[in-house]
Formats: sequence, C-alpha cells, structure tokens
Amino acid sequence: MKRISLKFKLTLLYTFFMALLTCAALAILFSLSSREILSSTQNKLEQRVQNSVDDLDYKDGELQVDSDFYSVNRDVYLSLYDSDMYFLYGKVPYGFNQSPEISDGETRTIRDGNKEWYVYDMSFRLTSDYTVYVRGITSVTEAEESFTVTLRFALILLPLMVLATAFIGYRFTRRTLLPVRRITKTVQKIRSDADLSRRIGLTDNTKPEEGKERDEIYVLAGTFDDMLSELEEVFDREKQFTSDVSHELRTPVSVILAQCGALLKDRSLTEEQKRQIELIERKAKGMSEMISQLLFLSRADQGRQPLSKEWLNLSELTEMTVEEQQILSDEDGRGIRIETQIRPDIYAWVDETFYIRIFTNLISNARRYSRDHGRVEVMLASDKKEVTGVVQDYGTGISEEALPHIWERFYRADSSRAEGSREGHSGLGLSMVKWMVEAHGGNVEVQSREGEGSRFVVRIPVGSE
Repeated sequence: MKRISLKFKLTLLYTFFMALLTCAALAILFSLSSREILSSTQNKLEQRVQNSVDDLDYKDGELQVDSDFYSVNRDVYLSLYDSDMYFLYGKVPYGFNQSPEISDGETRTIRDGNKEWYVYDMSFRLTSDYTVYVRGITSVTEAEESFTVTLRFALILLPLMVLATAFIGYRFTRRTLLPVRRITKTVQKIRSDADLSRRIGLTDNTKPEEGKERDEIYVLAGTFDDMLSELEEVFDREKQFTSDVSHELRTPVSVILAQCGALLKDRSLTEEQKRQIELIERKAKGMSEMISQLLFLSRADQGRQPLSKEWLNLSELTEMTVEEQQILSDEDGRGIRIETQIRPDIYAWVDETFYIRIFTNLISNARRYSRDHGRVEVMLASDKKEVTGVVQDYGTGISEEALPHIWERFYRADSSRAEGSREGHSGLGLSMVKWMVEAHGGNVEVQSREGEGSRFVVRIPVGSE
C-alpha cells in the first residue's frame, strides 16, 4: 500500500479540524438563532399590537380607526374586538380559522392544522365605559421556514467551504513543505550520482543576517548544506590521501619486484629460498596491481581520467580479450573453458583501453569463481543503438545479501565465495568496471544465485564522434 505523503496528511488534518470547528460554530449559532428568531417574533408581535392603539380614537360616540391599522406590518395581522368578542375591524391571516378567547396581555401559541401562530391580545379603554381589544396574529411556521431556508443554504455552503479549506490548506502546506521537497530531491541526486558538490541552496551563507529571518526548515537546509561541505572536504582529503599513498607505494613495490627478479637468478639459492622469494614476488605483484587500480579510481574520482573514444570493431577486441583469458586459464590448469557467442563486425565509439579492461575484469572474475573444469560464456550483440555484452559463469555465485554491495570498493563477498577463489584479489575490479561502463554512458547489472553462478550484463551506447 502506498504511504500517504506528509503534505496530504497535514491537509487532511487541517481540513478536518477546520470543518469540525465550522460545524460546531454553526451548530451553536443556529441553536441560538432559532431561539432568538422566536423571541424576536414575539417581541415584534407585542410591539405592533401596543403601537396600534395610536391608530384608534373615539369621537362623538363613534369609533375611528386609522388606515394604518389595516396594513400588515412586520408580518403581524391586527384585528379589533369589542368586549363581547364581536369582530369590529382589521384583518385575520389566511389559514387562521380559530377564534380563541381573549387573554389580555398574554402571548399564546395556537396550532391550526399544520401551522402554528402567535396570538397576543391587549385591552384598550377608549372611554370610561367603552373598552376594546386589539388582537395581533403572526405565523410561527413562516418564521421557522425562513430560518430553515437559511439553514439549508448554510448546509449547501458547508461542503463548498470544506473544499475551499482543503484547497487553501493544500496550497499552504505544499508551499510550506517546498523546501523539504527540494532537500529530498537534492539528497536523491547525490545518492544517484555521488556528487557531494550539490547544495540545496535555500539559504545564502554569505548573508547570515538574512538567515535569522528564516524558519526552522531553512535552518535545517542551511545545516545540511554545511554538512555536505564538510563531507565533500573529508572525501576530497581521502581521495588525495589515496592518490598520494598510491604514488608513494609504487616505488618501493617496484624495488621489491626488481630485487625478487634479481634474487631468483641467483643459482646458489635453495629450492625453499626460491619458493619464499616467489611468494614475495606474487604478493608484490598483487600489491602493484592494487596500487594501479587505486590510482585509476583516484584519477577517476578527481575527473582526471579522460576517455579517448575511437570507432572500433568490438567483436575483434572481445575475441582478443577472450583468447588472452583462455591462455591464462590454461596456465592455471583448472580446465576452465571460455565459450563465445560474438556477433561479427560490431562497431561503436569506445575507449579501447577501457573496453578491454571491462571484459578482462569480468572474465577474470568469472574464471576466479568458476568450478574446476567449468565454463564461462561470453556473448556480444548489438541493435545498432546499443552494444550488449554478457559474461556468465556457473560457479559459486553471489549471495542475495552480498549482491547490492559488489560494486563497492574493497568489498569481498562472504567466506564461501572467497573460498571458491584460487587467486587473491583487491575487491576493486568491479568498481572499475562500473565506472568505465558509466563513463561510456552505459550501465552494468548483475544477476546471480548462490551456488548456481553469476551473469553480468554490460550495455554501452554505440555513440557518435
């Protein structure tokens, strides 16, 4: 299952709490608003009834009613009754069919069918012996329906608000985490090409006063850049040290080899002494080869190992390399055969020395880890865009745990594989192969099963001048 990104998690969290907060606020608001609306409706009813007495007058034994009494103001209907509940003037709302008894100064809720009404009665003494009653009626249902429309409108807007919140939260989170994304990409590039000169570059270390205004992520990026600078310096010192030591060791090793050669010509030496000197010579030769490989890799790390590409017949170069390795295999006396499937006349732009080294290292490795009287297969093909070379053995193979590390310098596989080797080696050969193949713009991969053998596949583009 794909893991949810931090950006998406923060957006969900922000949206959830904002939606929760909005819903809670709306619930409280609507709860209070419902009560407030009913209370406001009652107050409007009572005020309208109380103010309506200004529209009533009694002159010359006749009741006079102003025209404003008949108007429906603020959804309140007014009607006028005498003391015997006889209707005199006014209006009664449509749908109100009841005639409740007069209840002076009291607001009542009366249900008539599917509707509820507020009814408020107030007595008004026009003369000492003449009293009338003003009744105000307003619909509770219509007030609630108006509130319900508002509530539905709010519920429709709520999802839109949630979506808008999610969008804004996502944009804000994305912008906030943009430096983290840049840090991640920089680290991934460093891992892919091992270039420690890369920097995140979010902060300008030459202006420390600006760094104080940055947030924690920018501080982290600056710290990471500082760490990369220190690591690059350490690795540069290590590369320089490797180069210096390799150069310094070449002379004493050359002297050892020269002295061993001179001693072996001395006929006065016993057989035991010769064996000991030959052992020293073999070890010195191994050391000399390791020093050469170290110098090669050191120059490669420092960018001082240029390629001299030529349009070459790779089929012939591969055949020559196989023949040389077969001669060395015959000298070992282990009976290993090197079989070939090389398509003729395959051409590409390559560095001749590097190409020969690639197959020399791979075939010698295959010989080293093959069983006695085993076989090694070498194949070469091309699709006019890419040359594919394969070196396969059926020897000890490589364990699954060791497979990812075989390209590392000085790495040697586990003891069972080491025991299958008849010759000592430095653990630098495959590192050199990987660098040389990638320097040509190609790639190399390996497939191996312990106890069954290994298959190395090299792909190099045909290229151009």
